[in-house]
Amino acid sequence: VLACRSREKTDEAIARIRAEVPSATVEFAALDLASLASVRACAAELLARYPRIDVLVNNAGVMALPLRRTAEGFEMQFGTNHLGHFALTGLLFDRVAASAPSRIVNVSSSAHRWGGINWGDLQWEKRYSKWPAYSQSKLANMLFTLELDARLRRRGLDVKAVACHPGYAATNLQHTGPQMAGSRFGAALMTLGNRLFSQSAADGALPTIYAAAAPAAESGDYIGPDGFQNVRGAPTKNSRHRRAEDPEAAARRTRYRSDMEDPRRFVQKSVS
Repeated sequence: VLACRSREKTDEAIARIRAEVPSATVEFAALDLASLASVRACAAELLARYPRIDVLVNNAGVMALPLRRTAEGFEMQFGTNHLGHFALTGLLFDRVAASAPSRIVNVSSSAHRWGGINWGDLQWEKRYSKWPAYSQSKLANMLFTLELDARLRRRGLDVKAVACHPGYAATNLQHTGPQMAGSRFGAALMTLGNRLFSQSAADGALPTIYAAAAPAAESGDYIGPDGFQNVRGAPTKNSRHRRAEDPEAAARRTRYRSDMEDPRRFVQKSVS
């Protein structure tokens, strides 16, 4: 099931999959992670359509955007890359747990090493910087996986929580920010970087596939390429920054502005 914003792009992906694997069963579900109403609707649809959810891969993401906000007013990168996935995982958790052995895979980035959680201004209302905001969202993915793994272990559930990252993979992710900012130079720089340093999108997907399906992937692992600086290569277990191993930060709860919807409201039952 490909849960995506664009039906047109998803249909193109489904056609490519079926061209390579004619017997594949691939379906579309509408999901915009920048809207918690869409997250709720997608979760309800998935629960109605599928009696099992063996693997949930939280893969969608945006990178280094000019300041934008989600439908509920969250900073777009934090809202899309973390909060939308957090809410979707919570809404689907009971079905995933009932399908055990099962997995929840959170796609992070090496950028989680670059910054920290801006607890004093989590939604960047005082001063916005696109790269620190991106690294914060990716660190949030790591901390979410850490806390989820801890709670799964405490409850003795046969569900794995695995983090991963694609290395430097050539996709349209790098170009969206410069295009939104109207920066030709930024777009050209990203194009050059993709040509010189990246691996293919297909190779970048391998760590996610490994995290989702490999027997050797354990709950709490962080999977990425095995090459220099983990930029490219075959999937293997990677090390993470010490900030991604902070259990107090992973368990910390935050009050949001009263005029913003808290995604925790949409979690039907707590993992704990």
